Amino acid sequence: VQLVESGGGLVQPGGSLRLSCAASGFTFSSYAMRWYRQAPGKERELVATISSAGGSRNYADSVKGRFTISRNNAKNTVYLQMNSLRPEDTAVYYCNAGGSTWWGQGTQVTVSS
Repeated sequence: VQLVESGGGLVQPGGSLRLSCAASGFTFSSYAMRWYRQAPGKERELVATISSAGGSRNYADSVKGRFTISRNNAKNTVYLQMNSLRPEDTAVYYCNAGGSTWWGQGTQVTVSS
């Protein structure tokens, strides 16, 4: 199993980023997918979840209305569109398959002026 996150970087407050997570080694379309984040000195936090077919999405209150999770089952990829970014969104972002123990290496998002 591989989960490879990409798309992170340094962005100014109010800016946008789109994260991607490419999955392989399992039946992607059978799993709900999740994005988590972990800021320095803090516990890992669930940010967004999307059901296996993409029809159901849930968000942490802290990102609701600013972040959008989506997926393309033909490409085995899940995305996180992040708009109106704030300094408190700074963290390493990870994708996860359905609450499994499979994790990628993460991608760093830094929001700073």
